[in-house]
Amino acid sequence: MEYHKELDARGLNCPLPILKAKKALAEMATGEVLRIIATDSGSVRDFQAFAKQTGNALVSHTQNGHEFVFLMRRK
Repeated sequence: MEYHKELDARGLNCPLPILKAKKALAEMATGEVLRIIATDSGSVRDFQAFAKQTGNALVSHTQNGHEFVFLMRRK
């Protein structure tokens, strides 16, 4: 899937990946997709909750070794 912006949150622990994603999404237009790469094992749960709270869509999340890749569409 195509994305418009990428956020490298590797090495950051909660809540920093969420805070950085929130800031990045605020700078994007409605419908644009943000790709986030994180290493925090709690980030899967965190981004699912973040999507529900904010209305931004968690399009997908995958795990590649110790990295988690999320695609979020701005509401």
